[in-house]
Amino acid sequence: MSSAAIETNQDSNNRDEKLLIDVGSTYFKLSTDDNLEQHFRDFNKDILDDLMQKCGDTIAGFAKKDVHICSSANGGLTTLIVGISHTFSLKYATNIAFNSGINIIDTVLYQDIEDYSIPSDLIDVVIIVGGINSNGGVFSSRLYDYLAQLHYSNIVFVGNEIDAPTVEENIDHVVILPNIIDNRLHIVEDHLSDYLTHLYQQDIEGKEDVKNLYNITSNQIYPTPYIVNKTLPLIDAKFSVVNPFILLDIGGATTDIHYSKDLVDDNLVSENEYDRLVFKKLGVYKSKQSLIFAAKNNEFVYELLMHLKVTENIFEEQSKKATKILMQLAIFLVLCKISHYRKAYINIKLLSLNSIVLTGGITKVLIREEIEDIISFFYKKILNSEHNPVTVLDSHYDIWTLEAASLKERGKKLCQ
Repeated sequence: MSSAAIETNQDSNNRDEKLLIDVGSTYFKLSTDDNLEQHFRDFNKDILDDLMQKCGDTIAGFAKKDVHICSSANGGLTTLIVGISHTFSLKYATNIAFNSGINIIDTVLYQDIEDYSIPSDLIDVVIIVGGINSNGGVFSSRLYDYLAQLHYSNIVFVGNEIDAPTVEENIDHVVILPNIIDNRLHIVEDHLSDYLTHLYQQDIEGKEDVKNLYNITSNQIYPTPYIVNKTLPLIDAKFSVVNPFILLDIGGATTDIHYSKDLVDDNLVSENEYDRLVFKKLGVYKSKQSLIFAAKNNEFVYELLMHLKVTENIFEEQSKKATKILMQLAIFLVLCKISHYRKAYINIKLLSLNSIVLTGGITKVLIREEIEDIISFFYKKILNSEHNPVTVLDSHYDIWTLEAASLKERGKKLCQ
């Protein structure tokens, strides 16, 4: 990495223009007022070294205060949520965690807590939620016995205020935040959302190659899914998208779905116009084997493979054709997961969709016709419908730039 390039970056001033950088699991994306460039990452190099080698001349033209970065390169935070009801506490906490760019490994219904297996992996953050502030006595020693068996780095209580002192007395290093459920059973999300966003920041600071990105920016680094979700109200500024729509971000490690609220029946009262789901095991590169496993366990996939004129031997191939097939399977599987066929967290009204927007690595692999073929197959086979939402491709990966430009002001607010 060139120290001269970084020094130039520190001293230069490019008026009001911003440099926006997204560090993904497979690509670097850089955006200025006049240009957008993308580069495939070299995984044998430190992130900053690789970025400076590929984009050093561009970065050198901006002061650190004018460089804004979002990233999914650290894989995101893993979260386990304990709540007392699926209808409110688990649903609300899950909603906030997803929209903050957090990956949820499991949700535990408190009443059945003794029946749940204990995750063996280290959990980044445990969230405990339940009850409204006028009712206490929700949790007992069963909660503390379960938590004692977990391996976690952070734990936060966002349940009823009456139980908060007892929880604080029984759980070491627990963070107590205001209840996310008010007395009218509405969601209160700002406190937990800000806490999770800051945890992401701390996680970045603990990972050396991602932390090194602060050599080129003086602004907070945000999780990319958080930025994309905040972008969706602005999406029609660049794309011909008709509401209601979903956005599928299919990349190397995960598949994210962002969807407008009018596509679900749940009466979730929230300031956000859009919600997010993440499927951590439906990526095409880093989680390829779990994608193949999910495909083999879907009863319609072999018929889909026949439709695509390939056999299951494609799973063993290492070729461009195999990557295309995996991308197409990712689209099909994720649509299955949010349909009545395989409900996951929520059931999206797919027959009401007017647009499906696709972004991420998938736009580098598939053309529009290949995507539309899969969507049409899904609607006919799973939903028995001829409905065909309009397919919109974010081929240049522009969507994240709409909101990333305002990161500076958001960073000021979060740091207050």
